[in-house]
Amino acid sequence: MCRNIRPLSNFAPPATDEEITAAALQYVRKISGSAKPARANAEAFDRAVAEVAAASARLLDALVTTAPPKDRAVEAEKARARAAVRYAR
Repeated sequence: MCRNIRPLSNFAPPATDEEITAAALQYVRKISGSAKPARANAEAFDRAVAEVAAASARLLDALVTTAPPKDRAVEAEKARARAAVRYAR
């Protein structure tokens, strides 16, 4: 999985359209092998981002869980703690 794509399900408040689009952009960049497409490919690239974002939004809307929603601040702190251990020098 791309390191920059973060889990978006089961958060309070729910993921925003901007977060979903950002994740879609990272995914399309990863599979295309290009951070910025050539002008000739820009339309296809943008269309792919929009389609992946739409599919991701539908998926997030359809997911069902019995777990309580996660708190963004708590999850961010856990990620920082994991990074501190991983990158400690």
